[in-house]
Amino acid sequence: MVARLVIAAPSSGAGKTTVATGLMAAFAGRGLAVSPHKVGPDYIDPGYHALATGRPGRNLDAYMCGTGQIAPLFLHGARGCDLAVVEGVMGLYDGAADQGELASTAQVAKLLKAPVVLVVDASSQSRSVAALVHGFASWDPEVRIGGVILNKVATDRHEHLLREALGESGVPVLGVLRRAPAVATPSRHLGLVPVAERQAQAVEAVAAQAEQVRSGCDLEALLALARSAPELHAEPWAPGVGERPHAGGSGVPTRSAPAERSPAPRVAVAGGAAFTFSYAEHTELLTAAGAEVVTFDPLRDEALPEGTSGLVIGGGFPEMYGEQLSANEPLRKAVAELAASGAPVAAECAGLLYLARSLDGNPMCGVLDADARMSERLTLGYRDAVAVNDSVIAPAGARMRGHEFHRTVIEPGAGAVAAWGLRQPERRVEGFVQGGVHASYVHTHWAGTPEVAARFVERCG
Repeated sequence: MVARLVIAAPSSGAGKTTVATGLMAAFAGRGLAVSPHKVGPDYIDPGYHALATGRPGRNLDAYMCGTGQIAPLFLHGARGCDLAVVEGVMGLYDGAADQGELASTAQVAKLLKAPVVLVVDASSQSRSVAALVHGFASWDPEVRIGGVILNKVATDRHEHLLREALGESGVPVLGVLRRAPAVATPSRHLGLVPVAERQAQAVEAVAAQAEQVRSGCDLEALLALARSAPELHAEPWAPGVGERPHAGGSGVPTRSAPAERSPAPRVAVAGGAAFTFSYAEHTELLTAAGAEVVTFDPLRDEALPEGTSGLVIGGGFPEMYGEQLSANEPLRKAVAELAASGAPVAAECAGLLYLARSLDGNPMCGVLDADARMSERLTLGYRDAVAVNDSVIAPAGARMRGHEFHRTVIEPGAGAVAAWGLRQPERRVEGFVQGGVHASYVHTHWAGTPEVAARFVERCG
């Protein structure tokens, strides 16, 4: 039995992250073990959640991992906790484009049998708030909206009007928050600035969010609502256990056991301020597959960890650190040498840019015969991908689901041996397979295809 709340909103920009992070920090400050979760593929918000709770922020993505994995992944993350807080994505009923409710906050709330707290930006309304809340509460009878938190309330008079309007709605007001500049988190071209880039300021912002929530919300009522959630009848997810899909997309149960090796192959995972996008389950899966995982920072470390036999470079903001990454020539050469040796290298988005010949004119690792640059165009959306060729990630024909999110372009967009064939929004091939290198813009969540980690570690031997 895990007490749990889903923090949702009618639309983006209402203040979900502020409220969810503030609640996590406020409850953690009371001595509760709080498990933080985020609906969707977002990498940045979980960093703030981790800061608030002292536990890894975890994603619940029904598109990339499948609906059947949501409850198991949730229970895995929430093991041993007193309370779980799940921050939603976009508007409550918004999900994958043209896929109905798939990957929406509402769907995840139903899969978790969790009560929903609706965060409403009340800054430009009074009595109309009742119609808005009523509409969201009645749209899907399987979604239980247990309360509302009114955000950006201007004055006591404004609060009175809002409470009066909501008095007959049947949805209790569980919090009222005033406008507070101290809780704001700066944004840029892909969303919030990650914690790793503003550690001290992020700590202050999370503390301010916690104080705002403590003073403006009924924490006892919120905790009681969380504890009203029924038992979830599912087994917690475990690294190395899952579904292994074949090329047609269906699967049979499998258990991936670590290969018997001594010593364990060492997999280096890029971190630091330039490479902040990662899912906690990836490291867990690599470890379960028999690897020793070591993190390094391409901005600071001039060499790969000693004995590196495989390299994972996830997403992040290399475009913000192009000159520093380029200046670290010893590491760039070490990465190029490892790739040339045929060792497995998995690179996603930021990792793709780092392996390119150049990024905005700054020399990168030169593993790929391609050049990258910033762009005005935002590329965003879920992707249904098919492996075009065998690689360290997947055999040819294997299907995986992923996500693209970037304001850069790489030319050419695919190598002579491409990584993926994408089926939406338009058909195209994308990415690079070159020796042991698999580099692509597509972010994947390996909990949805746990055999990826086992395949990768096998090739590290």
